Amino acid sequence: MAIGLALAGPLTSGLPALFAPNEAARKRYLEFFTANIRNPNTRKAYARAASEFAAWCDQAGLVELRDIEPVQMAAYVETLQRRLAAPSVKLHLAGIRMLFDYLVVGPVIAVNPASSVRGPRHSTKKAKTPVLADDEARSLLDAIDTSTPQGLPDRALIALMVHTFARIGAALKMRGEDFSVQRRRTWVRLHEKGGKRHEMPAHHNLETYLQEMLSGRDWRPMARRPCSAP
Repeated sequence: MAIGLALAGPLTSGLPALFAPNEAARKRYLEFFTANIRNPNTRKAYARAASEFAAWCDQAGLVELRDIEPVQMAAYVETLQRRLAAPSVKLHLAGIRMLFDYLVVGPVIAVNPASSVRGPRHSTKKAKTPVLADDEARSLLDAIDTSTPQGLPDRALIALMVHTFARIGAALKMRGEDFSVQRRRTWVRLHEKGGKRHEMPAHHNLETYLQEMLSGRDWRPMARRPCSAP
């Protein structure tokens, strides 16, 4: 038990009274954040959501878990929408819903009051990941000092990601055999997640950078090369 408390960390010092009416509920609450959630960032976000919800319930006069119904959960979501963006509201609701699910299985409570409550709609029309413009990509590649032994691999690596939109992990796994010439065109083979492979023709600039890098060199995985690009 001492190890579990140490893992819970600050969760034990500020345990909301709403979720600790007895020892069984207290233990189940701590297990949710320690044994059930492994990601520390998710654990922190969900713990904050639980604490804020418990504080709201205290102000609303809801002191027992069994007194919380979907209508109260919906009212809480409405209050969140007044001060938080839709993605943050959905994160709060997801954390509370999962916590209640865990308490139901416990069994600490009979039903999950958050299971039928829907969060705000949210759709992203524009991708958040920025994409370099042509002139920005050119400035970045031209700024790499290719007079150093590391300059050519750095330029080839960055050009590979620019022209293929490859993940850095996939780019770093590439070896010499992942570059081939087919019908006078250079092709690259990316090693994606789940063991999948993706082959595509190389952009003419990328083709030039790869040829200059590979000329007279023993190919090693890019992951073993420290990047010196600015």
